[in-house]
Parts: sequence; C-alpha cells; structure tokens
Amino acid sequence: MAQLSDQFDQPYWHQLEQFLAAQLQAQKIIYPAESDVFNALNSTSYKAVKVIILGQDPYHGEGQAHGLSFSVTRGQRLPPSLKNIFKELHRDLQLAIPEHGCLQSWAQQGVLLLNAVLTVEQQQAGSHAGKGWELFTDAIVARLSDSRSGLVFMLWGAYAQKKGRLINQDKHCVLSSAHPSPLSAHRGFLGNQHFSKANEYLIANDKTAISWSLD
Repeated sequence: MAQLSDQFDQPYWHQLEQFLAAQLQAQKIIYPAESDVFNALNSTSYKAVKVIILGQDPYHGEGQAHGLSFSVTRGQRLPPSLKNIFKELHRDLQLAIPEHGCLQSWAQQGVLLLNAVLTVEQQQAGSHAGKGWELFTDAIVARLSDSRSGLVFMLWGAYAQKKGRLINQDKHCVLSSAHPSPLSAHRGFLGNQHFSKANEYLIANDKTAISWSLD
C-alpha cells in the first residue's frame, strides 16, 4: 500500500470515503467485510506480484466476497464464473476440479486477484461502480506496468480489457479472452489455456511458475 500513498490525498479518494460513510450511515450492507476490502493487496505484496487477474466487482451475496477477485470463502457454493475457471484449469492443466472456491493460495504465490471495484452493496451488482474505485485500481495496474517487468496480466471480458490501455505490452504478457461467465465463456474463455501460458511466460522470465491446484 505504500506505493499508493499518494492516492489517499486525491479528491476522488475523499469522495469515495464520503460515499462509503454515507452508505454505512444509511445502514446499507456492504461486501466484503471492511477487514477484507484490501485483501488482494494485503495477500500479495507489491514485490511479490507475478500474475494479475482482473475482476469487476465483489460478489454481492452473504458470505461470498473476501476481497479476492473470483474467489469465495470456503463452504460457499461455487459461483458460475468460478466453475468455468475451474473447468478451464482442468482442460488446460488436467487439474481436478476443486471442492472449494477460495483462491487465497494463488494470492500467496504472487497472483494479484484484483477487482476493478473493491466494494458492493448486498444484492446490488455494480452498485459501487463509478464512485472512485476504478481510479484507484487504475493506479495499481499502471504502477505495476511501469515499475515492474515480466508480469502476466489476465484480462477476461470487455470490462477488464479496458485496463489494457495502462499496460506496456512490450514489458509484460497480456492474455485476453472472453469472460468466464456462462453468458460468454464458450466464446473464447474455455480453451484459452491462460494458466499454462502464464506459467510458460514466468519460467521464460526466470520466475517460479504458479501452482494452480487448490487441493
């Protein structure tokens, strides 16, 4: 978070704080829990990042979101997009389909599981879009692109691909495809081989491959 300290003085950040405070004052239920809002950044340190998987906003059901894109806490049913991610892992790397959807072990290996928007109102998908979070996560992507080299960015779907403009493709590997949602997964996500391609790129750049298995 130290690399982002200048963002906390920006007008958009103060407006975002005011918006979130007003939501809580109105007794809105916000996900994830306050302690997990920055879980992606806390779980994968700036220097440890090797892969970035960009999501849109947190799951909006009770007990699902815990601050990592596409991930749910243990004991939760697998959301449809995560089921398709696991299907592709099986197709690509012949890994068994996990029985849980917690991706914390990926984060601990250097996979930054970053949503573009870090909070959401209960049962209101996209409710915190356009409130300032996107500027904050833009800053994260831009700084990783500018100051690091040899990273893998996975951009699934049009929303994530908007951040592609911030990435120097001469320095990094950018893997783009359709979103894993059931509405689009069969239009290019399933069969994209992003997990094996990411590991091949990391190894070619003298980095340790990711163990994508969760069990």
